[in-house]
Amino acid sequence: MSKQNSDAKIDYDNPEFRITPFQQAAASCTGAVLTSLIVTPLDVVKIRLQAQQTVVNTVVKQSRCFLYCNGLMDHLCSCSPEEPNKWYQRPGQFTGTIDAFIKISRTEGFTSLWSGLSPTLVLAIPATIVYFVTYEQLRLHLKDMYNKKKPPDRKIKQPYWIPLISGGTARIISASIVSPIELIRTKMQSRKLSYLEIHQALQTLIKQDGIKSLWRGVFPTLLRDVPFSAVYWTNYEAIKTYYAGPDAPPSFGLSFMAGAISGCVSKI
Repeated sequence: MSKQNSDAKIDYDNPEFRITPFQQAAASCTGAVLTSLIVTPLDVVKIRLQAQQTVVNTVVKQSRCFLYCNGLMDHLCSCSPEEPNKWYQRPGQFTGTIDAFIKISRTEGFTSLWSGLSPTLVLAIPATIVYFVTYEQLRLHLKDMYNKKKPPDRKIKQPYWIPLISGGTARIISASIVSPIELIRTKMQSRKLSYLEIHQALQTLIKQDGIKSLWRGVFPTLLRDVPFSAVYWTNYEAIKTYYAGPDAPPSFGLSFMAGAISGCVSKI
């Protein structure tokens, strides 16, 4: 057998070829940064297009917040009379997506397309690392346990319930861990608070409602994200296995296609 054919048969779930949790964390971190860099301009344009339909001068005079979603997570941006967001207070008149990209870049600077990137990364990086590393480690552990008692010459399998359980559990763990960070970030963005004021607000919150108040709102998040994650990973692994085979590593194109299809199906 040639070296090329031998490499094609490598099973990267085999303990001999598995990447380490640290390597998984590094890959997840890189993915979170690249995704945020690519998606943030699209969401800035989306918000601006939505804003010009509803925002009038009286809105800027009121203190209110609006939801900003970058594809990885949701966060709040403030619109206050004292210091409104520079890119939000000039909605302009845009005729479409391309027109919005051009006008925003010309009038407010090219970097304004990445408004909100910093607070996004604060949550995206730890959330993505915890989520993907937890999923992969749990999937491999369950797969090893499932095949442990099988004869050595029998083909190693991964039943559909393994990515289903791993995906749902990984989302529960990651959402629970980053929920306090999300609470702090939301307070920072919904109002102009210093770190001292945030610390005092959290102390008061814990004193009044207990430590569980740091996880306020996590249950609705889990109701939304856990089913999505379970369905997503089940479809993702099934598509990869179907087209690449159980023993061959999927190509970049196949992984991309599997992720895109799984995401669309999970959103339905």
